[in-house]
Amino acid sequence: MMRESKIGGFSDRLTDQAEARKALLEKFKPKPTVRPATLETRAQRKARELEEVRAKRAAEKEEARRKAEAEAEARRIALANDEEAQLELKRQERKERKAAAKADARARREAKAAVRRG
Repeated sequence: MMRESKIGGFSDRLTDQAEARKALLEKFKPKPTVRPATLETRAQRKARELEEVRAKRAAEKEEARRKAEAEAEARRIALANDEEAQLELKRQERKERKAAAKADARARREAKAAVRRG
């Protein structure tokens, strides 16, 4: 006693085999190639990619410059608002002026002495 209900008869196996053969042959059929609308040569693609990289770098550079400018402006404003820092700057300027005057006076004195010595 064969259980045909599970396995299927001879004709079922033949049809299954034919379907499997068709599916196998279908895999080997050439598929229609998908062509791009505009064909780009290797050199054109390279040039385009290079241009994209340049544009990206330029944008990054501009952004960094803008950021640095904003930080410098913020520092300048903070310094202008900081009275202690302003006083320190005035003291520093006064010290530099006095040092320059002292050096100038010393140079004049030494020149006078050199003239006296002959």
